[in-house]
Amino acid sequence: MKLLSKKMAVLGTGAAGSYIGAFLTREGHDVTLIDMWGEHVEAMRSDGLRVTGCQGPFTVPVNANHLSDVMQLKDKFDIIFLAVKSYDTEWAAHFAKRLLKNNGVVVDNQNCMNDAMLASIVGFQRAVGCVMSSITVGLWEPGLVNRGGQPGRDRGHDVFRVGELHGQITPRAEEIAGLLSSIDGSKATANIWGERWSKLTTNASSNPITAMTGLGSFGAAEIPEARRLQVEISKETCQVGLAQNYDIEPIKGISAETWADADNGEVFEELDATFMPPTDTKDRGDWKSSMSQDVTKGRRTEIQFMNGYIADQGEIAGISTPVNMAVTSVVREIDEGILLPSVDNIGEVFRRAGLS
Repeated sequence: MKLLSKKMAVLGTGAAGSYIGAFLTREGHDVTLIDMWGEHVEAMRSDGLRVTGCQGPFTVPVNANHLSDVMQLKDKFDIIFLAVKSYDTEWAAHFAKRLLKNNGVVVDNQNCMNDAMLASIVGFQRAVGCVMSSITVGLWEPGLVNRGGQPGRDRGHDVFRVGELHGQITPRAEEIAGLLSSIDGSKATANIWGERWSKLTTNASSNPITAMTGLGSFGAAEIPEARRLQVEISKETCQVGLAQNYDIEPIKGISAETWADADNGEVFEELDATFMPPTDTKDRGDWKSSMSQDVTKGRRTEIQFMNGYIADQGEIAGISTPVNMAVTSVVREIDEGILLPSVDNIGEVFRRAGLS
């Protein structure tokens, strides 16, 4: 079956899902967008889906559907891109399973380590992982998605890394990677788990920083203690991943083994430099992470599935993770309204972690 004849859906059209859906629709694919945010669905229906930023501007008419209307659709899908928050994975996987053809596939475009849960629900043979690497997208108002930074292909970078959970490159993985290459740089990988842990490290060391401080990425990068916190999170995360035998892909071009050795003074200076403010003015966007966007919107964050997951896995592996534990507790209290975003929360993390 040719790609253009395949029926596709995007379940969860937040920033990442809207970004994927807009480009695939513009390419002429049969794409159904499904979301729970009523205002967003209605905006897309009435005005189309607008894309701004480094790959825009453009507006494309889309087939947008409320979650409650989807079971009235007559046809099932060949490909479903899953782009919901991690805490919605379980119910969304069961929902997607009912919409999927027998030989269809669910492509996991989420953050965090949700592939095993997804596969346990839809079937191992019907789940494929997709890591979106070094990309910033935001959805600040209904019907409008913004792509920050620069396109990956302009930097020789593959944004989309598509991989089978069993670790072999298959025609299916290559086909999906080819499909996503119409959006930005894309490749099939034999190491989706190593890609996942690398992205987990990147997310865990960046998302909570802007979420807990209220700063953008550029503002945080100017604070030495914020950079130190990012190095400490990355160190613990790589130590846990290596202890669990993940073949972790490089983070910021540096090996996981080097990140795990961050207590070495010379190594620390090298790692700290990777979080310094960019010198190229084109890269100076003061971007807020998806977690920071959630805090701003008053939504629950993914902290338990990010730094909380690392802390849980550290306990299983016998690796101490005081910083990730402290970050998790501080962001949880922001979720609960006990704390407010503030630069002071950086010091609070170090205090709770027992670090001076």
